[in-house]
This record gives sequence, structure tokens and C-alpha cells, in this order.
Amino acid sequence: MGHQNEPVIDYTRLKEAVQRFDGSCILVIGDIMLDQFVWGEVSRISPEAPVPVVQVHKETMLLGGAANVANNLRTLGGLVVLGGVIGRDDMGRVLRELASSRGIDTTAVVDTTRPTTIKSRIIARGQQVVRVDRESNRPINGPSIQALLGTIEELVPQIKGIIVSDYAKGVIVPEIMYELKKISKDNGVPLFVDPKPVNRQLYMGVSLITPNQQEAEIMTGIEIRDRESLKRAAQGLHEGLEADAVLITQGSRGMAFWQEETGLFLVPTTGREVFDVTGAGDTVIATMALGIVNGLSYPEAAYLANIAAGIVVGKIGTATVTIREIIDALSG
Repeated sequence: MGHQNEPVIDYTRLKEAVQRFDGSCILVIGDIMLDQFVWGEVSRISPEAPVPVVQVHKETMLLGGAANVANNLRTLGGLVVLGGVIGRDDMGRVLRELASSRGIDTTAVVDTTRPTTIKSRIIARGQQVVRVDRESNRPINGPSIQALLGTIEELVPQIKGIIVSDYAKGVIVPEIMYELKKISKDNGVPLFVDPKPVNRQLYMGVSLITPNQQEAEIMTGIEIRDRESLKRAAQGLHEGLEADAVLITQGSRGMAFWQEETGLFLVPTTGREVFDVTGAGDTVIATMALGIVNGLSYPEAAYLANIAAGIVVGKIGTATVTIREIIDALSG
């Protein structure tokens, strides 16, 4: 199964859908982070320990985690409302300013007493030397949950799709998922999840789940070695979670898609040099969501997402892809 049902992809339909992206509002809810890149040069080894001394030249701040999904949606022309929590701290302000400057609506971003999540990467000569994480991953408390749900309720009329970007930092709790599923069901709005295995039970009945291969292995207990084990894992996720569709991302090997109608079909990676897979999963789920809410079938949206991911891994850092780049790739 799988080979005989492989869908035929019509590039014209893909291009037409991409050109409609700018009218679609997506709610992204999950763990919001700030990605800090510290760029420098290594000229010597520290006399204190056998580690490089990095001479810092510049620093860049990028939206990370759920905020990077929102950023990807914006770059693709979509309208975005971002939901989650940040700290009442300097980095929280930086994050809000960054999001607003990108045209991301932050009315559903709630200030809390916990610190803003920051991932700092020290990079020398194009290589990551070390990463420093500052975060709290305790589940959010009652007041934060209520504040978040209150704002989401008001946004429902304008939302065409919901993306849950779960990094297991405490925002995706049972109360939040319950409400999102209810909104999805009552309003016919698709619910897409980029999962963390630890929260597996919270994703029952979602429209689409997009684990990477390692996450799929943990969630199913199946080691993925070949097409047969890949099919078993995808089918296992589909049946175990009662999800409409499953998309397993496999880095440089492309993606595997499963849906009852198609069975398994593999989307090979679009050939180009892979520099950095940071955030490629964010690009995939953003493109999938915009594709689906603009009338593409799941297989068509998966194909489009694969093209977008192929472009983004050719860039360094938490990168995004534009409509222009996708249309050029489709025309190529």
C-alpha cells in the first residue's frame, strides 16, 4: 500500500494556493522563545580550561519556538495571532517588539512571573560553539491559563486554522488543548500540532501531527529503519491519536505522510545543500497549515511544505522562506 495511491501533484494548484496565503489568519499557540545568536571569532584557547575564547563581533535576536512558527507564517504572507507566555522582563519586551515589527498580533501573549525563554547560541566561523538555555518549564498556572483562554475566545471569529507549537516548556497543558480542540470542532477550524512525545495524550483527535523521526519513534516505540517500519510508525500514530493525518519529518531524507486514503507516501527532499535544519519543522507546519486552509489536500500541502523546508535548510540560523522563493521553486 502507498505506491498505488501516490497522489498526482498539480503545480498550478499549488501556485494558486500560495497566492491566497495573504488572506488567512492562523492562531499559533505554544512555547514562545527568543533565539539569541552571538557571532564571533575564535583566535585562541582559554588558559583557564580547554575551551575556545570567542571574540564577539555582533549579536542578533530572532523569534524562536512558537514565535518562529508565527514568523514563518508572516513571511509566507499569512496573518498571525501568537498565543503563549513571556516574562515581565527585558527579553520579554524585546520579544514583543520583534513580533510587532514583523506584523505578528501579540494580544494573546500573556505576561507572567516566569522568565522569558531564551536560547543563546555562540557561533564562531559559522560553527555553533555552545548553546545556553534560560527557561522555566513548569506548567503554567491557573491565572495564566485563564488569561490565555480569555484572549483566544475573542479571536475565534477571525481564525482559519490553529497551530500548536509544543516544546514541552509548560504552555500546552490539558486545559489549553481541551479548549483548542473544542474551538476546532465547533468552528470547523483545522488543528495542527508540532508535538513533544511527553504530551502525547493531549493530542488525541487533532487534524494533523508533525513529529520528526525521533519523536515518532518515542511516541510509537517503533524504531524506524526502512519503509515498512516507517509505515507502521505513521499508521500507529494515526490510529493511536485518531489524527486525520500524520507527517513525519526526516531531515535531509525528506518527509513521510500518512492518511487513511493515501496510505504512506514519501516526499523526497528537494535537492540542495543542507546547511542548517534549525527551525525547518516550523517552516513545514506553517506551510502545511496555510496550504490546507487555502484548499489544498493534505498530500498537496505536504508536497508544498517539503519544497519550503528544502529552501530553508539552505540558510544559516532560524530562517524563513518567502512566497516568491516557493513560486520560483515551483516554476523551476
